[in-house]
This record gives sequence, structure tokens and C-alpha cells, in this order.
Amino acid sequence: MVDYVKLVISRYAEFSGRSRRSEYWYWTLAVFIGAILTSIIDGIIGVPVTYILFLLATFVPGLAVAVRRLHDTGRSGWWLLIALIPLVGPILLIVWLATDSAPGA
Repeated sequence: MVDYVKLVISRYAEFSGRSRRSEYWYWTLAVFIGAILTSIIDGIIGVPVTYILFLLATFVPGLAVAVRRLHDTGRSGWWLLIALIPLVGPILLIVWLATDSAPGA
């Protein structure tokens, strides 16, 4: 898991190329765990500083890995905007992100 998180961070603003399913989902798991930990820290401190900083730090790498994951399934990165359609959009996006890789280089 740590190797995949390092890989995403090393390619933090690279929107071209492809990312494997495991790379995307381990990144998502790491961000989820980090968000929980920073919200616990903020609950102790009483000010939501670390949570906001964590989300700002992981926003661009999260977008980049999602776009690369969509490229890996044979779709354009612009399909990420389908999540803006209520109810149907996020479900369809999750299905696409969980789909196996399309053949290609």
C-alpha cells in the first residue's frame, strides 16, 4: 500500500498515462484513513486546521490518479465530471473506476 501511495505522490500532477486499479483504490484508502486521523486530531485541538490542510494537499493528486484510472479503462479524464450529475453520476463513476483495465500500452 505504501508503494502505491508513494507512486501517486511522485506523479502528483501528471494527468496523462494510466493507473492500475490497485493504485487508485489504495490511494483512496490512504486518503480515507488520513481524513479520519486528521479529523480526530482536529477534534482534540478544537480547530479544523489539519483536516483542511490534508484535503488541500491530497486534492490534486486525487484528481490526477482518478484521471489516469479513467484513461486505464479506455475513457477520457473528462468523464470525471459525470460525478456532478446527482445520484446516477457518482454510481457510474465508481463502477468505471472499479472496472478492469482496457487493453493497451
